[in-house]
Amino acid sequence: MGWLWAIIVGFVLGLLAKAIIPGKQHSPLWLTTIFGMLGAIVGNAIARALGVDATSGIDWMRHLFQLIAAIVIVALGDMAYMATLGRDKRTV
Repeated sequence: MGWLWAIIVGFVLGLLAKAIIPGKQHSPLWLTTIFGMLGAIVGNAIARALGVDATSGIDWMRHLFQLIAAIVIVALGDMAYMATLGRDKRTV
């Protein structure tokens, strides 16, 4: 069940990051989901390092760190995708 939640959270974070980043991103949905999952992992690590480890209720700061990490990873990942595999999509 943990993997299912990781995929769902990664999917939602990836889509939110794509919506926040200006312009069009060309990375496919499966890659955006992976970027979102990586953003959740990095955001959790940053939150834990800053002492936002376990709080009662909804942990808004941890979610904020996850979203910011997902935005950065989606933006960088899309640039890498376009530089390597997405050359054909530049002309579209």
